[in-house]
Amino acid sequence: MQNMKLQAIRQITGRIILKSGLHIGAGNMEMRIGGTDSPVIKHPHTQEPYIPGSSVKGKVRSLVELAFGLVPFAHKDGGVTSLKTYRELEGKAELKKQCEKVLKVFGYSPSDQEKDKELAADLGPTRVSFADCSLNKDWKTKAVDNHWALTEVKSENSIDRIQGAAQHPRFIERVPAGCEFDFRVSFRILEDADKELFNDLLSGLKLLELDALGGSGSRGYGRIEFADLNVDGEPIKEKFDQIKPFAK
Repeated sequence: MQNMKLQAIRQITGRIILKSGLHIGAGNMEMRIGGTDSPVIKHPHTQEPYIPGSSVKGKVRSLVELAFGLVPFAHKDGGVTSLKTYRELEGKAELKKQCEKVLKVFGYSPSDQEKDKELAADLGPTRVSFADCSLNKDWKTKAVDNHWALTEVKSENSIDRIQGAAQHPRFIERVPAGCEFDFRVSFRILEDADKELFNDLLSGLKLLELDALGGSGSRGYGRIEFADLNVDGEPIKEKFDQIKPFAK
């Protein structure tokens, strides 16, 4: 870390457009008569839904780890790639290189750092910072003018395979398809090699667009599209559209 110096802070901005209903839970344990079983997270002052930056970061990180082949090593204890994972990859040069990328971009926990201060110092600080995504101002104005609801309640149930009857109904709150959120990510360049890590971050965003955000992705929730992406104010639509995360 002794040769690291903050060279630049790159900014990725744009919009997230929901292509299907999104559910990111609020963790509300209080049950209300006539309420939903699982509400979405909302701003405590405005009661408007938003997308936590931690949700975007966590999903992008998990997809990158999966694409890099790190899951059998990082997730065997139910956790994420850690400094311990890096140490355990001795003799696996390619995987260790990929693990280093993940740790530099997305970081590691303070407790992890306390256990291995030397490695933490070599890797340096976390490069990326995801901001919370609030409703896009222009889209919100349009929603108010058209009396569009900002959330919907979707009824779900399971099917008794013998009787063919629905059972165990539940009511899931979602942010409906079509909603738009502002998106912003900051990326710190601390050394020349970080410029390549920035491209890995863009690939991670493409993976998110191909997969899903939030809960119940396997049931069609959380499909998103990035729009008007810019890096430091310069449009990157063409570059982003051409990203092929699985190209060899």
